[in-house]
Amino acid sequence: MKSTVVIPNYNGVEYLKECICSLMEQKNKDFAICVVDNGSKDESVLWLKENFPSVQIIELKENTGFCHAVNVGIKACKTKYVILLNNDTVVLTDFVAYLEKAMEKEKNTFSVSAKMLDMHNPSLLDGAGDLYCALGWAYARGKGREAVKYYTEREEIFSACGGAVIYKKDILEEIGYFDENHFAYLEDCDLGYRAQIFGYRNYYTPKAVVYHAGSGVSGSRHNEFKVNLSSRNSIYLIYKNMPVIQQVLNLPFLIPGFLVKYLFFLKKGLGHTYSKGLWKGIKLSISEEGRKRKVSFSWSRLLNYFRIQGKLWINTVRRFIG
Repeated sequence: MKSTVVIPNYNGVEYLKECICSLMEQKNKDFAICVVDNGSKDESVLWLKENFPSVQIIELKENTGFCHAVNVGIKACKTKYVILLNNDTVVLTDFVAYLEKAMEKEKNTFSVSAKMLDMHNPSLLDGAGDLYCALGWAYARGKGREAVKYYTEREEIFSACGGAVIYKKDILEEIGYFDENHFAYLEDCDLGYRAQIFGYRNYYTPKAVVYHAGSGVSGSRHNEFKVNLSSRNSIYLIYKNMPVIQQVLNLPFLIPGFLVKYLFFLKKGLGHTYSKGLWKGIKLSISEEGRKRKVSFSWSRLLNYFRIQGKLWINTVRRFIG
C-alpha cells in the first residue's frame, strides 16, 4: 500500500457520500482512506461508521481549520504518499493510480496536482495546479477554460491545489507540514513555495481527474470569511518565504498587486474586509508565532531563490496572457 487518502470534513455529509463512494470504485483498491472530521454537527461521522467501517475516522471536537485537520490526518498515515482530497469532490476510477504513477517520474518531485473539473459543468476546468506571481497573487491555472483544449500535458507548476493532490510524506517531514497559522486558504501555495526553497518540484498531471463542486461547504467564491483569511495569508505568505532583499525587489509589483485587489473587493462591498485582513497579516508576520515560522535563509539555497524569482516574474506575465 503506497497511499492514504486524507479527507478533511466539516458538516459536509451530502458531499462526502459521493466522494467516498467514488473512491470505493477505484480500479486499484490498495490504498487507505482517513476522514478527519472537524467537529461536524451533521451526520457525517454516523453515516461513515454505518456505511464504511473500513474508513479510518479521526474526530476533532471543534473546527480547528483545514491546516490542523489535514496535519492530524497526515501524521496518522503509515504510507509513502499522502493524497489530500476535498470532501466536495468525485474522482474517476483510476485517480489514485495515476497520482501514484506521476510521483515516480522525477526523483525530486514533492507533489503532483490533479486535473480538477467543474462538477456543475465538466467541460470546464476548475484548476490545473496553481501559480503564484510577483503581484502577490495565487491563481488556479485554466479556471473556466475548456478542459479538452487546455493543460492536457504534464507540466511543472508553482504549487499543487490542496483540494486534490499527492505528497511525499518523507519530504513533508523534512520541510514541515501545513502551517496552521493559515487556518485555511493559501496554505497549499505556502507549502509548495517552501518545497521549492528546499529544492523540490511540484507538478500537474491531466490523467488524474476529479470533479469539484467548489466552495461546497464554505459558501460562495467571495465572502467575508474567505476574503479576510485570504488577504491576511497573502501578507504572511510573502513574509515567511521571501528574504528581505526579495521582498524589496518585488515591491514595485506587490504594491500595485494589492491595490488592484483592494479595488476589486471594494466594488464587491468587501474593501474594508480585505483591508482588515491585510492588517491582520502584518500583525501575524511580526508576532512571535509568525516569526517562528519564517523560512530561514541559507546561502546553499541561493539558486533555488533565483529560480523561484524567475517563476514569479514569468507567472506575472502568464496571469494576463497565459
